[in-house]
Amino acid sequence: MSKPLKQIHLAAHFPGVNNTTVWSDPAAGSHIEFASFAHFARTAERAKFDFLFLAEGLRLREQGGQIYDLDVVGRPDTFTVLAALAAVTDRLGLTGTINSTFNEPYEVARQFASLDHLSGGRSAWNVVTSWDAFTGENFRRGGFLPQEERYSRAQEFLATANELFDSWHGDEILADRATGTFLRDARAGAFVHRGRHFDIHGRFNVPRSPQGRPVIFQAGDSDEGREFAAASADAIFSRHATIEEGQAFYADVKKRLAAHGRRRDQLLILPAATFVLGDTDAEAEELAREVRRQQVSGATAIKHLEFVWNRDLSGYDPDGPLPETDPNVDEEHISRGRAQVRMYRDPLATAREWRELAAAHRWSIRDLVIHTGNRQTFVGSPATVARTIDAFVQADAADGFILVPHITPGGLDVFADTVVPLLQERGVFRADYEGSTLRDHLGLAHPDDARGERERVAS
Repeated sequence: MSKPLKQIHLAAHFPGVNNTTVWSDPAAGSHIEFASFAHFARTAERAKFDFLFLAEGLRLREQGGQIYDLDVVGRPDTFTVLAALAAVTDRLGLTGTINSTFNEPYEVARQFASLDHLSGGRSAWNVVTSWDAFTGENFRRGGFLPQEERYSRAQEFLATANELFDSWHGDEILADRATGTFLRDARAGAFVHRGRHFDIHGRFNVPRSPQGRPVIFQAGDSDEGREFAAASADAIFSRHATIEEGQAFYADVKKRLAAHGRRRDQLLILPAATFVLGDTDAEAEELAREVRRQQVSGATAIKHLEFVWNRDLSGYDPDGPLPETDPNVDEEHISRGRAQVRMYRDPLATAREWRELAAAHRWSIRDLVIHTGNRQTFVGSPATVARTIDAFVQADAADGFILVPHITPGGLDVFADTVVPLLQERGVFRADYEGSTLRDHLGLAHPDDARGERERVAS
């Protein structure tokens, strides 16, 4: 008997400030006007995607003491945008990245419970941490939290938020569901939490929302991040671009679930993915090369090299050779607030490797950055891309993908119009939504149902 086909999960990431968008393309639009968010969300919903995803930036990044060029547009508040999108969509999930280091559980739980009510059960929370003092300077206790403690706070933050969500759960809460009138609510919303990071008690003032709790996402490739996801998340983002790397990540995270009393199907693996489509594979490959050169201008290449060298390289020709001088590892880093800084843990080794690559291929600085930076995940005709995505999922290298187009807001349209129908023809992607909540789309149980099942098994 053949193994049944896995169903593919698809989501869309509104890029925000980044090196992905081709800003020079005439089709590139605003990253802050609501019309851009609305167009993007409506396209994702038309294609029957699971959810839209918004990242978060709590401070404008700097390099050499100046605001990084791609941050000058700013970034609007996540909750405000998602609440507005709830009014112009009906089924699409609404996922926001909210920081657990510089916020408070009561406030975040209240915001997500409110969003879940406003959207009819479509909210999701991507729980992230921040350890750098640079970002913390925007907050009262900036920089107070050592890096090794950020997941400890995040775990307690999420546990506390869940206590608040669940404070309206129970047989003691009797209500007329048609009118929302509570008949007996003496204990409604009451909570007490005593912990290392939080010591709070009171009453939560938002009733149980349609999903009970928002869907929980986690983004992190470290061992701590994987364990946090296995213990607490409904889905985890990853960045592994090949089937082999994806399978290794998938197997590692899934095997951790049993230790936390969870099944393999209770955590979805959803890598971020970029794409370039053409009428033929050859056309797509040529377009992908053009897109990469547009994404990595000469100025961008120099900025990227400065991440590793930790020096002002503005005097270097991006079409010339790499610096002969070594990276500066003795002083504070010139880039502040950028995740890429932490990607290169051994700058001297990275510099040696890059010099060898550049010499072997006769690459300039810009060529090197183009070839060693993030490449497009899926390149080809719609048929090729549909086949490749399906192969990843059926091979347990992913449960689906969060797509990041290089044009905002219209870059998702071509995927929706050409690739999605082919996935539907293959029988691996829905023709229409079968439920109304994000938990329905992702195949996740309602927390009340899951708790009942655990109690039944335990008895």
